[in-house]
Amino acid sequence: MPEIDLSDPEVVRDPFAAYGRVREQAPLARLRIPGLSPWWVVTRHEPARAMLADPRLEIRADSFMRPGVPDDCLPYMRTMSELNGSEHARMRKLVAPAFTPRRAAEFRPRIERIVDRLIDDVEENAAADGTVDLLPHFARPLPMDVICELVGVPGSDRPRWRAYGATVAAGAGGEFAEAIPGIMDGAKAAIARRRAEPGDDLLADLITAQAEDGDRLTDAEMVTLVWHLVIAGQTPANLIANAVVALLTHPGRCEALRDDPDLMPGAVEELIRWCGPTLLSIPRYAREDVELCGVRVRAGEAVTAAVAAANRDPRVFTDPERLDVTRPKGPYGHLGFAHGPHFCVGASIARVQTQVALTALLRRHPSLGLAAEPEELRAPDPGTWRLTTLPVTLGG
Repeated sequence: MPEIDLSDPEVVRDPFAAYGRVREQAPLARLRIPGLSPWWVVTRHEPARAMLADPRLEIRADSFMRPGVPDDCLPYMRTMSELNGSEHARMRKLVAPAFTPRRAAEFRPRIERIVDRLIDDVEENAAADGTVDLLPHFARPLPMDVICELVGVPGSDRPRWRAYGATVAAGAGGEFAEAIPGIMDGAKAAIARRRAEPGDDLLADLITAQAEDGDRLTDAEMVTLVWHLVIAGQTPANLIANAVVALLTHPGRCEALRDDPDLMPGAVEELIRWCGPTLLSIPRYAREDVELCGVRVRAGEAVTAAVAAANRDPRVFTDPERLDVTRPKGPYGHLGFAHGPHFCVGASIARVQTQVALTALLRRHPSLGLAAEPEELRAPDPGTWRLTTLPVTLGG
């Protein structure tokens, strides 16, 4: 049985190559994680899809690392990702209409205005030679600004929410735990405000959502959803940053998108496949003994999908190591937003954000270039493909 050691510097440096080598050895491997019992890891696309949709494998509290929070925050910490079976199906049915591709497209003009304001801010913060870090001035604040817009957070409160987003992006620690009560209080205030003043946004959709039997979301469930959006907002932040590096190091692809912006929706799907931030799926735990790829996984054991390997599986994608912004849509897509019942509910909004962000950057700064070597920008994070900084030159 092949093994992957997350403490191996080569796995951290180039997870796509490391997971890819194991993928070609076997569809199932053992994942060694310092301080934890070994996990099973599915490396190929087809069995990974099957695993992510298997109801015998469930996400539970053990799937996440919890920061310590005050007791009054605990009821809101169990996000939709941890629900299973009928409980998850109920919640999904109520929230799904607020997150459709059509609804995300209706939000596009608002997202475009936010992106343009952020690019203005990027330009104002650029040094005399046109150098600026896109991470703190563009990629990181964008998802939080969008969340604030879609849940009706007043402009005066948005700097505080930006600070929350930056703290969440930094990961676990004392500041992360300290930010959570503020996020919860802000969500409660936003819900109360939207109940008193009806509007046209994501929170209004959730407040009015009603099942055929009259079932509605409770205020506690809506607070939890807002908290979940704050956490999930780090995905488009990291995706946009990764995509900028990918395009600037592949000038031909960058030029193709500048010349034909209609290619952008397909290009974003390709960028998620090729350099998406998710390297490993949220671990599932076997509810009973399960056979995966001819191997018995015993009840209680953890299983994850190597998204970085599955998204470059040559059994599914032609020339998978090549970034191709004109890649035709195939019968199976990438697993960057997972698959099955726990497919990312905010995927449509994340896609629109990324499309709008990259289109505007390339339009307003056609001479955009990297101001550092790509290998100098990476965070040493075995779970997420992300940057610690993104210095660029704006050019003309």
